[in-house]
Amino acid sequence: MEQDIEDEFDLDSESLGQLDKEYDDILEINQFDGLPYSSRFYKLLEERKELPAWEAKNEFMDMLAKEQFVWMSGCARTGRSSQVPQWCAEFCLSEQYCNGMVVCTQIHAQQAVDLALRVADEMDVNIGHEVGYSIPMETCFANDTVLRYCTDDTLLREMMSDPLLEHYAVVVVDQAHQRTVSTDILLGLLKDICVQRPELRVVVLTATEPGPKLLTHFSGSAVANIRLQNQAVGEVVYSATQEGYFCSALRLLLEIHRSEEEGDVLVFLVTTQEISLAHEILSHEADSSPSGLGSLLPIPVHPGATGSLQDCTEEQSRRRRVFLTSSPNEDLFWAVHSIRFVIDTGLERRYVHNPRIRTNSVLIQPISAGQATSRQQLAGPTGKCFCLYPEDRQLPAETRPLIAEANITSTVLFLKRMEIAGLGHCDFIDRPDPSSLMQALEELDYLAALDNHGNLSEVGIIMSELPLEPQLAKTLLASCEFDCVSEVVIIAAMLTAPSCFIVPTKDLKPDAAQCHMRFQHPEGDHFTLINIYKAFTQSQKDPHSNVEKWCRDNFLDHGSLLIAQSLRSELIDTLKRIELPVSLPAFGSRHNTISVKRALLAGFFMQVARDVDGCGNYFIVTHKHVAQIHPSSCYGPKIPKLGLPEWVIFHEHSFSEDNCLRTVTQIKPHQFIEMVPQYFFYNLPSSETKDILQQILDRSTSQSSEEKAAVSQTDHQEEHTHERCVIQ
Repeated sequence: MEQDIEDEFDLDSESLGQLDKEYDDILEINQFDGLPYSSRFYKLLEERKELPAWEAKNEFMDMLAKEQFVWMSGCARTGRSSQVPQWCAEFCLSEQYCNGMVVCTQIHAQQAVDLALRVADEMDVNIGHEVGYSIPMETCFANDTVLRYCTDDTLLREMMSDPLLEHYAVVVVDQAHQRTVSTDILLGLLKDICVQRPELRVVVLTATEPGPKLLTHFSGSAVANIRLQNQAVGEVVYSATQEGYFCSALRLLLEIHRSEEEGDVLVFLVTTQEISLAHEILSHEADSSPSGLGSLLPIPVHPGATGSLQDCTEEQSRRRRVFLTSSPNEDLFWAVHSIRFVIDTGLERRYVHNPRIRTNSVLIQPISAGQATSRQQLAGPTGKCFCLYPEDRQLPAETRPLIAEANITSTVLFLKRMEIAGLGHCDFIDRPDPSSLMQALEELDYLAALDNHGNLSEVGIIMSELPLEPQLAKTLLASCEFDCVSEVVIIAAMLTAPSCFIVPTKDLKPDAAQCHMRFQHPEGDHFTLINIYKAFTQSQKDPHSNVEKWCRDNFLDHGSLLIAQSLRSELIDTLKRIELPVSLPAFGSRHNTISVKRALLAGFFMQVARDVDGCGNYFIVTHKHVAQIHPSSCYGPKIPKLGLPEWVIFHEHSFSEDNCLRTVTQIKPHQFIEMVPQYFFYNLPSSETKDILQQILDRSTSQSSEEKAAVSQTDHQEEHTHERCVIQ
C-alpha cells in the first residue's frame, strides 16, 4: 500500500521525510501530552505574553536551575500564580521528572480550583490529568499529573504520610505574604526538608516584596529574589470624611453608579455584618432606582466563600455588579477583569486569640501598605481606586503573622504528629505567643492527646488522623465508646462546614426564623443540626423534590450542606480505615440522647456554663466570664416554650462581637462531673458554680464508696462458695 502511494505521487523516501518535518513544524506538539496544540493555546499564549510575569521567565528559569530557594513578588494580575507553576512544570520536564512533580499551594480552596482550571486551559491539557487539584473533600488529579494546585492545609496533611514530600521536585508556596498559620508552618518545615533533600526546589510567591525577616528565614542557603513589574495603577483618589467609613463607602458607591461609566465595583468593608447590611441597603436601592439608570447587583463575598467569582450570567452582564467583601485576600478577585472601581476603607478585622479565656477578641486595624497597593491594582490601569483615608496615613509595612495571634492547638497537634514522622523541628519565621503555646499543650493534655512525656498518645495519634479541630476529634472518638457515632459524625461535619443558616434581608427574617424553628430540637442546637442534615438527605432521596429549591424555601445554604455531607463521608471512611466501630443510627431514643451528650462533654468539657440568675446570664466555669445565649439558638429569647436550661455546653463563644454562646445544648451537672478529667476540675478557678459541682462530686463519691463496700461484702461471701479467677 505504502509503495503504491509512492509510485502514484512519484515520491521517494527523502521527500516523504521532508513532508513529515514540515507537518511537524505546522502542528507543534504539546510537550506535556504529546498532542498538537489547539488554536486556543496560541490565543491564550498571546494573552500570557502581555502579563508582567512573562518578562521575568528567562531570569526565573535560570534562578530555578541554580538556586534551591526562589522568591518572586508581584501583585494580583501579574500572572505570578498562573505562570510560575507552569514554568516549574517545564523545568521538571527538562529533568525528566526524575525528582518528582510540581505542587502549588493556595490559601482558599476555590482559588486552587479556579487556577487549576485556568492553567490547564493555558497548557492545553485536560484538567484532572496533566494538571489537577486537591482541596478538602475533593480531588481531581491522576498518576500522570505534572502540576497540582492544593490548599496549604491539604499539603500539610499529605506530609503526615510523606514527610519529605518525595513526590515533588518543586514546591510553590503562593500568597506567603498573607502569613497564615498553615503557610508559616509549611515554610518552617520546608527549611528542614531542603536540608535532607538538596535537589528539592522551593518557590515562594508573594504580592508584596518580602521583608528582611522572610528573606533571612532561609539563611545559609542561596536565595534568589525576583520582583515583578506590576501593571500600571489607574487613578487613586484619597479622601477622609467625618462620617463613618461604612456610610462613606455606600454614598460613594451610589455616586459612582450615577455618574461614572460602565464597570463593576469592588468594596472592601470590615465585618460580615457590614456586608449583610450593605447588601440589604443596595438591594432596596436597586429596586427603587430610576428605570434609565440601570440596576445594581450587590454580591456578598464572605471570607472563605465557595463558588467562582469570574462566572457572569447574561442577566448579570446587563447590570453593574457590586462585590462586597471583608476578605483580606485580594487575590480572590484576580480573574474578575470587569472591575473598574475599587472602594477601600483601609481597615480589616483581625481575630486575636486570648489563651486565658480560650476565645477570640476582634480588633479593627489598618491594612498593610502592601495590601493597599494590591487593592489599588485590582481597578486596572484604566480604573479608579477610592481610598477612604488620607494619603499621608502611615500604614504598617507588613501583615502581622497569624501564628502570633491564632489558637494554635491544632497546629501543635500536627507538629507533634510530624515528630513521629521524623520532622521534629519547625523553624518558625515568627514564633507563636508563649502563653498560646502553653494553653495549646495544656488543652491537648486535658484531651488525653499527650502522654506523660509530652509526646502524642495513642488517642492523640488517632485525633491527628481526623480533619477536625482537636475538641471535635476527641468528641468523635468518644462516640465510638458510647455507641453514637452515626449521630456525632453528623454534628462534627455540620460544625466544621460553613454555617448552613442563611440570614436574609430584614423583610424575610421572620419567615427564616419560622422555617428554622421547624428543625429545632428540645435537647439543644447540636441535635437541631442532626435534624437539618437528616431532612436534607431525605429531600435528596425524594424523586419529586428539588433539593436546591427545598434549601431556598427553608433558608438553608445548599453548598454548605453538600460540604457537610462530603465531610461526613470522609470521616466515616477514616474511622473505618483505622478500624474504629461505626454504630447504627439510633437518633431519637433516650439512651442515644444521653450518649451523644456524654460524647460532646468528652471533647467540650472546657466549654460549660451555668445560668446564675435564671435570666439567661451564663457563667462560664473556666474563666468566670458571663455571656448570653445567641438569639438564633433553640433556647433564644424568641423561643420561650423550651425555657432556659441551667447548665449548657457550647461550641463557640463570640466574645467581642455580641458576647454570645453559639450552638448550645443543655446538660446535667452530674454528666459534666462524670466526663471531666479530675485534674482539670481541680484547676478550675474558685466560684459558687465550682462549689456546687464539688458538692455533687462529693455525693457521687460517697455513694460510689457505699456501693463498692456492698459489692466487696458480697464478693467476700461468694469467695467461700465459688472459685475466683484473678487476672494478673
